[in-house]
Amino acid sequence: MTTTTMRPPTALPHGLVRRTLLDSAYALSSFVLALPAFVLAVTLLSLGAGLVVIVYGVLVLSLAAMVARGFARLERHRQRTLLGREAPTPAYLCAREGDGLLRRAVTPLRDPQSWLDLTWSIVGLVTGSLAFLVTVVWWAAIGSGATYWFWQIWLPDGEDDGGLAELLGLGSGAVAESLLNAALGVVALLTLPWAVRAVAALHAGLAWSLLSGRAELQQEVRRVETGRSAARSAEAESLRRLERDIHDGPQQRMVRLGMDLGRARRQLESDPDRAAATIEEALAQVGETVEELRSLSRGIAPPLLVDRGLQVALEDLAARSAVPVEADIDVPAGLPPHVETTTYFVVSEALTNVAKHSGASSARVHVRDAGDALLVRVEDDGAGGAHEAKGHGLAGLRQRLLAVDGSLGLESPAGGPTVVSALVPTGAR
Repeated sequence: MTTTTMRPPTALPHGLVRRTLLDSAYALSSFVLALPAFVLAVTLLSLGAGLVVIVYGVLVLSLAAMVARGFARLERHRQRTLLGREAPTPAYLCAREGDGLLRRAVTPLRDPQSWLDLTWSIVGLVTGSLAFLVTVVWWAAIGSGATYWFWQIWLPDGEDDGGLAELLGLGSGAVAESLLNAALGVVALLTLPWAVRAVAALHAGLAWSLLSGRAELQQEVRRVETGRSAARSAEAESLRRLERDIHDGPQQRMVRLGMDLGRARRQLESDPDRAAATIEEALAQVGETVEELRSLSRGIAPPLLVDRGLQVALEDLAARSAVPVEADIDVPAGLPPHVETTTYFVVSEALTNVAKHSGASSARVHVRDAGDALLVRVEDDGAGGAHEAKGHGLAGLRQRLLAVDGSLGLESPAGGPTVVSALVPTGAR
């Protein structure tokens, strides 16, 4: 016996309907916003230019800039709410505390963004009118096609009057006209999402370039400045740590080595056997000092990383860990040196934290190529509770990653497990 499953009729996707309605609302309200913005901007600019020879002209121009700024903020809000797109607000130039009235009035006129806002208030009327017109025409065509059969009986009908259907050679009479208008309405309905999307995107694109483009540039400048500051902080912290490690380790051993060799020299004549034992101890100190210096050099620029690449260096790092580590490492060749160094530093610092603070019995290192970045993940089965504020090296990791535009993630609930993840941008390779 064969069972046939009846499927409901296909309907328009809910997301498409919602997007079309929001685009239509944005396009229709564009003209409503652009018209008063245009009128106020042109009026105030003209008045201010006419009075510029006196102080009142500056005040009027400043008022024009502030009015345009208000309309610009409203437009950014419309883009966020109706179009769901990012529309950052640029940092406006602000008057300093203690400035007088005239200086405060001039401050908006010294801000390039104020003139971009004024430009938008003027040119936005063009794209706003186009968006409004296209949206009204398409919705009118849909409404006309759906209802023409009803209201056509009230249209005047003369002896020589011919309808659109008759002019196109599709027949004459009310039925032909109704069918033609219905077909046009169907075409308008099917093309409505793309028509309103196109005009909304045109208007929003012009608005974004004038009202938010500078904000993106400011964000990029802040990001670069933050990365440069993070690089300096990370470098300074690394130098302080290196100085402290040398002072507490190799330097103390060298001092002891000098004292042992001096004692051995004094013992050579009176007690040669004791001098030989002292020299043996000094040789052991030399070996330990060399090994400690090698360990410190690995933290700066590991020879294995330089000679054989990141893959081998990370595998060696996992093999030398005090806690058993399961390594899942697959990185591409030809990465920039700063990417390799940063990735090695992240894994090294994370495994050091695991060994020193977590109380874990095992750990897992996962490093993979994620397209334009390396994904680094170090997980342990320790007690958890790790936090950057505790000074376990995680704050230094974040600084090091910020210096290369990377990011750090930390998940460490009480009781574990602790997961340290990082994205290290690789850039063009």
